[in-house]
Amino acid sequence: MAPSISVGSLTPHLYAPDAVRPLRAKEHFLKADTLVELHAHPWPQLTFSTRGVIRLSTEDGSYIVPPSRALWVPADMQHSITLIEDAELRTVYLHAWLAPSWEKCEVLEISPLLRALMLALDTTPDGLPPVDAEAAPRERMIAPLLISELERATQIQIDVPLPNDKRLRQLCETLLRNPADRATLAERAAAIGASERTVARLFRVQLDTSWQQWRQQAVLAHALPLLARGMAVSRVAAASGYATDSAFCAMFKAATGQSPTAFQHKKRQ
Repeated sequence: MAPSISVGSLTPHLYAPDAVRPLRAKEHFLKADTLVELHAHPWPQLTFSTRGVIRLSTEDGSYIVPPSRALWVPADMQHSITLIEDAELRTVYLHAWLAPSWEKCEVLEISPLLRALMLALDTTPDGLPPVDAEAAPRERMIAPLLISELERATQIQIDVPLPNDKRLRQLCETLLRNPADRATLAERAAAIGASERTVARLFRVQLDTSWQQWRQQAVLAHALPLLARGMAVSRVAAASGYATDSAFCAMFKAATGQSPTAFQHKKRQ
């Protein structure tokens, strides 16, 4: 299922960080199935949502970002965002001299302090007076503590690699948009004009994995945020394309070493 709404880059040029305002924040309330089109800008960013799960995609992979996490995106990296749910999308832009020198995307756990610092930033665009008259000096004081918390944040491996081959990428992105689709590999291969054998070979060559392993990784990336938010296991199983709860639970335990309910229990603790 393709996104039902497509929007541009949400005017990053109106929030450009500089030496006077080294941190700039913006917020947008967006509906589920909205696509923020592919774009880039010359400064790094932190993307997160105060509610709702989002997926950010680059040329190299796709990243699932629930409200408990933020995604670091380096400067000049092309990226797009898909809203898995209705979400309040927040972005913090950082001046290049201030930011960590990370060269790839990083999924980070958000500490309560880091969240509070990001939410304390004024979100008024250029051309309008800030809601907070002290926005600029507050941003300069917040900056060093925010960077300290950022560098202390736990990094989480929950990315789904994407191939360069256009046909295989189309197949992968179709599944990411709708993990509940139970089409077989043969059916998916036919949809992109290839044989099942060709697609299986492309997975090995392009991503150094099998179709089954890649699909499991994609399903886990989709399911983990839903489970973390307390969604019933039966609903997560259905949303992940499993006909039965038991099949989903068996896959989840084989991949993570624990059952979905045990994972949810740990998150509540």
